[in-house]
Amino acid sequence: MTPAINLLKKYKCDFKIHKYDHDPACTNFGDEAVQKLGLDAKQVYKTLLVELSPKELVVCVLPVSNQLSLKEVATIFDSKKAQMALKDEAQKVTGYLLGGISPLGQKKLLRTVLDETVRNFETIFISGGKRGLDIEVKPKDLEELLKAKVGKIIA
Repeated sequence: MTPAINLLKKYKCDFKIHKYDHDPACTNFGDEAVQKLGLDAKQVYKTLLVELSPKELVVCVLPVSNQLSLKEVATIFDSKKAQMALKDEAQKVTGYLLGGISPLGQKKLLRTVLDETVRNFETIFISGGKRGLDIEVKPKDLEELLKAKVGKIIA
């Protein structure tokens, strides 16, 4: 079990686990999940870490089919500037490997924003905490567990 799955169990949330064989040569993790699980790319969400100024990391959850708008993220968190967090920093802070970073069960609860498109679905798919593992969850459960904001963060 991953920390993400343990957290969902602890709070008795409804969820489904979806496993697939991760190709080590693949670096586009979200697209791989979409293809191997036969899902709609609009319903599969990626987790990105963003550094705000001054040095604070926040978590952004958005569809794998979209690009993140750093300007929108900065606005939502009332920051002058936002930039992508460095890979090593993201892994260190979350406790997960790149391509398996889940918004759930991170070492420390960081401020989080879910893209407003989560409201279009009864369930969405997020990383389960390791490559080749996605979790299907209700957006409302994700919002509550993460104490997340919901807003427009896609370009």
